[in-house]
Amino acid sequence: MLVCPSSIDLSSRSLQHLAERLAVRRREIGTRWRRLPAGRQALLALAHLRCGDTYAQLAAGFGIGIATVYRYIHEAIEVLASRAPTLVEVMETARAKAFVILDGTPLPIDRLAADAPYYSGKHNRHGMNVQVLTDPFGRLLWASPALPGGTHDLTAARSHGIVDALAAAGLKCWADKAYQGTGRHIRVPFRGRRLKQWKRRHNGSHAKIRCVGEQAMAALKGWRLLRKLRCSTNRITDIVKAVLVLHHVST
Repeated sequence: MLVCPSSIDLSSRSLQHLAERLAVRRREIGTRWRRLPAGRQALLALAHLRCGDTYAQLAAGFGIGIATVYRYIHEAIEVLASRAPTLVEVMETARAKAFVILDGTPLPIDRLAADAPYYSGKHNRHGMNVQVLTDPFGRLLWASPALPGGTHDLTAARSHGIVDALAAAGLKCWADKAYQGTGRHIRVPFRGRRLKQWKRRHNGSHAKIRCVGEQAMAALKGWRLLRKLRCSTNRITDIVKAVLVLHHVST
């Protein structure tokens, strides 16, 4: 296999943060020797998460075995995921915001046609449903655990406790038509084809506010691994949490 140097479009803060966390983890479990130092392990994990490099590519590039690559990446993701903010913590932070924006995004996965729970009829593909909260400027605040892609956005928001958390915090939230019936705290556009003029104006203003949240979706999908996940669906929640932590570190 040919190997060539490449680059990762992340700040050095991301590498330093992950390397420090991995060094702490090694001291906690009493690791004496590793094939790679903590800094190189962090670089390995970032190349996988940000660039979507496969285990085989990373094994060749770093001169280690594929099984070792898997263990190093799995450990790095666990370390990062443990530091992800909870919904309660995000609600405390969001109290200082004028409002938040709620939206759902599908993360494509490699599943067969028989895997019905993971198929989204809305997006015509298999994936995992992740709910995202952003601030009024489109900055990513929180990403939910991943649910099968066939889960409706409203069902996902309720199962994660997002609707109740927003009501308890008294926060205003803008969302799309999928969240109809969630109460007065979550504002949604009017539905229907033949709307009165004032309702059409309302929907236009609503769309201008809500579209800012697409910036957070783009930031999330900037991590190329999330564009096509080929791992076990049980690991996707931890991957999303790890990406969220690194996103906050790099911004």
